[in-house]
Amino acid sequence: MPKTGADMFRMGPKIAKGTSAEEIYKNSRSINKKGTILRLGKYLMRSRWLLLLALLMSVSGNIFSLIGPKLSGIAIDYIGRKDGVMFDKVIYYCAWMAVFYAASSALSYALSVLMIHITQKTVHQMRKDVYDSLMRLPVAYFDTHQTGEILSRMSYDIDTVNTSLSTDLVQILTSVITVAGSFAMMLSISPKLILVFVFTIPMSFFITKFITGKTRPLFRERSASLGRMNGFVEEMVAGHKTLVAYNQEAGTIEKYAEKNEDAVTCYYNADYFGSMTGPCVNFINNLSLALITVFGAILYIKNQISLGNISSFVLYSRKFSGPINEAANVFNEFQSALAAAERVFRLIDETPEPADRQDAVPLSDVQGSVVFEKVNFGYIPGKTVLKNLDLNAKPGKLVAIVGETGAGKTTIINLLMRFYDINSGKILVDGQDYKGYTMYSLRKSFAMVLQDTWLFNGTVFENIAYGKENATMDEVVAAAKAAKIHNYICSLPNGYDTVLTEEGTNISKGQKQLLTIARAMLLDASMLILDEATSNVDIMTEADIQGAMVRLMQNKTCFVIAHRLSTIRNADEILVVKDGNIVEQGKHEELLKAKGVYYNMYKSQFM
Repeated sequence: MPKTGADMFRMGPKIAKGTSAEEIYKNSRSINKKGTILRLGKYLMRSRWLLLLALLMSVSGNIFSLIGPKLSGIAIDYIGRKDGVMFDKVIYYCAWMAVFYAASSALSYALSVLMIHITQKTVHQMRKDVYDSLMRLPVAYFDTHQTGEILSRMSYDIDTVNTSLSTDLVQILTSVITVAGSFAMMLSISPKLILVFVFTIPMSFFITKFITGKTRPLFRERSASLGRMNGFVEEMVAGHKTLVAYNQEAGTIEKYAEKNEDAVTCYYNADYFGSMTGPCVNFINNLSLALITVFGAILYIKNQISLGNISSFVLYSRKFSGPINEAANVFNEFQSALAAAERVFRLIDETPEPADRQDAVPLSDVQGSVVFEKVNFGYIPGKTVLKNLDLNAKPGKLVAIVGETGAGKTTIINLLMRFYDINSGKILVDGQDYKGYTMYSLRKSFAMVLQDTWLFNGTVFENIAYGKENATMDEVVAAAKAAKIHNYICSLPNGYDTVLTEEGTNISKGQKQLLTIARAMLLDASMLILDEATSNVDIMTEADIQGAMVRLMQNKTCFVIAHRLSTIRNADEILVVKDGNIVEQGKHEELLKAKGVYYNMYKSQFM
């Protein structure tokens, strides 16, 4: 049963998954903290002139603020004069003190607004870089990483960086200026009282350094745990119907409780250890204030300092120690931002899809000849999926690929599109190594209709016209009619202007597949890939669109993956794949006469 926050408070700190804080710290020391700060600095330097303005505003505001205590001390000395209170002088210095404090507040407000503008520009660029990186990543990355984890980095982690830059950066900058200015003013008032900080400042520094060194990996683990939880939630929401159909609600709740407890534990650990810094530093600051009061009183008795200067020194000491205390708390938040930034930069730095060769040329005037020569490929090193595969698809021919689940059919399609690169062998398109063509032109030569349909949040027209720029309404309507989906579209509230929800969840799977078929029909490509393209439509609808499919495939080299063998009876070549090899090939009638693997598959369906 998951523990409540109160239970965890009584237990004290506990590291997620049974790992000690020391172990997490050791495992994460390879992270380049300095490099992360430098990269964040590069993003900020894109607004260098605004940052310079922010620096000037911060310096000016803090100088105005630092003048106040000095004026206060002078006013107090005029109150405590032996010859009586000089009210005109007191009022004069108090008025100037109010002016300087008001100016400081106005500049502080303007600085906050300016930093929000700067950080929004920075985060905008960071989000753009992350998304650009995602668009450059190979398909293999998305096959091995949860969608929720990726979204967590783009949303939560970048928002964490945004919050830290817009608030913590200002506080750190203000603290540095305030501490330096306060120290200079205290030094001008009484160098002897400064000696108190020789003892207290090193204590604050070493305590802060020790605690933040322990909390840094905990904040990193906190971000990672949220990513794991988001990934799990995204998967369960996407497959909600399936888990309900299999009565897995209770089991899913238990698994989510584990993920949730893991996230809560990681958050608790980071905040538990991080919260120690403030009280420890605050204790030292209070100790320094007490020492200043005692030693100041001794100096006053010896007539070595005035009462007004003691008052000013105390005020400056509060200004001096306050930012140190705040900086300790801000530094913990900054640790969280660094951990989030590290995860974002890792995503940006992921190895992109291999670039085109320098001698690569666009694939034009496509004939449609595709040849595999002794192709070997495996998704995991040491585990081969395709073994010495030979394939010869002639221009304008229909090649059907059949076989058991996991035989390697879809893998052939992945290699054709260069979603993955082969381990050895050759793939020739129009007689040339397909790596000699630019990736864009190669993929543009194919139209694809996959079993897993994908529609985006947009109108029906936009979804059908997705693959063809400047497509006209007449072209889209013609493609929809050929795919036997036009009548259904007309029945929608706004026809072709009807907005589909995300992934087309407001229409059936069969209708989504017909829309993707219409999309492929609109795209004028020389080669066509159909991966179980009619798996989600009924037999009657499939029969209706067979004619349209024939027209779509006319004069194109077509690769069709099908489990319904009735749909590929007229194929020019049928390849039977088993265990990564082509074990049979030929026309439908030839393979039936051979009474081999294809014959047994056909018999199991129709006999």
